[in-house]
Amino acid sequence: MIKLSHIEKIYPGGVVALKGIDLEIKRGEIFGIIGLSGAGKSTLVRCINMLERPTAGKVSVDGLEMTELNESQLRDARKEIGMIFQHFNLLSSATVYENAAFPLKLSGTSDDEIEKKVMPLLKLVGLADKAGQYPSQLSGGQKQRVGIARALASDPKILLCDEATSALDPQTTKSILALIKEINKKLSLTVVVITHEMQVIKEICDKVAVISDGVIAEQGDVLDVFTNPQHEITKEFISVLLSNELPAAFRGNEISREKTPGSLLLLRLIFLGESADDPVLAEMIRTCRGLECTMLFGNLDEIHGVPFGRMIVGLSGGEVPIKNALDFLGGKDVRVEVIGYVRRNNAAPD
Repeated sequence: MIKLSHIEKIYPGGVVALKGIDLEIKRGEIFGIIGLSGAGKSTLVRCINMLERPTAGKVSVDGLEMTELNESQLRDARKEIGMIFQHFNLLSSATVYENAAFPLKLSGTSDDEIEKKVMPLLKLVGLADKAGQYPSQLSGGQKQRVGIARALASDPKILLCDEATSALDPQTTKSILALIKEINKKLSLTVVVITHEMQVIKEICDKVAVISDGVIAEQGDVLDVFTNPQHEITKEFISVLLSNELPAAFRGNEISREKTPGSLLLLRLIFLGESADDPVLAEMIRTCRGLECTMLFGNLDEIHGVPFGRMIVGLSGGEVPIKNALDFLGGKDVRVEVIGYVRRNNAAPD
């Protein structure tokens, strides 16, 4: 549906915003692009609808080469691409109905046709009873719902969301994300979400690309990226939701590859799908004689309906029981990260 090939963007003065971006977004996906401020994510999304013309590279949308179109052709092509913004960009002197109808007015659509289109859209976004009100009378979430209705007025195939929830409180953010997900399913829209918040990615996106300093650092299915991040910037984003810090009783102590007096071998375990419900630790303790296992941290979450568990355990015992435990875990549907030997604070030496 959307294909970016070798996209570069250099602003006047030599500021390089994008450096050879390659990205492909399939029809019907909710695709997230996450990055820190200044990473290039907003420039990237604006290259999709050519509000920013790339310095080099090609942009293909539904088979149409956007970079080869003139301004008149671009105006027609953009009707297929709706966009919502962080700060709503509503007309303060126009009603909710008039704001939603604005793109149709510009295209010369008749009043009767506008009404047939706009009222169902306002119902879809939950604002049918607010049609005659003005933006100043609305909450932030309601303003964004107007922005969504306006973006959908031209029957687009693609919806671009540029930090669409950044100005909203957490509860309102959740409701707007649920609405975007509903629209994606009902209207079979391809949705591109630009954000700096990993919670947004986790909540609604199918795939994610992490952008850093104008390049794609990492991309893939959201579940894969969450459970096995490869790049440091990705790990930083995920750590906001899924802390990788050691439990408080071990924090700040030296991590060693070799056993030290009073230390435990700490493991970080990740369970996916059905394995999240399996009694793996109980079975390991029964199987590996002489092993002591202490659960230090654990939580269970869900990403796109897939159970996702994380746990930190501490192993102690002889060299053989610990080796047997690692071999046992290696044969299970569990992702194992060996943190190392760490001494518990105030632990007595062996």
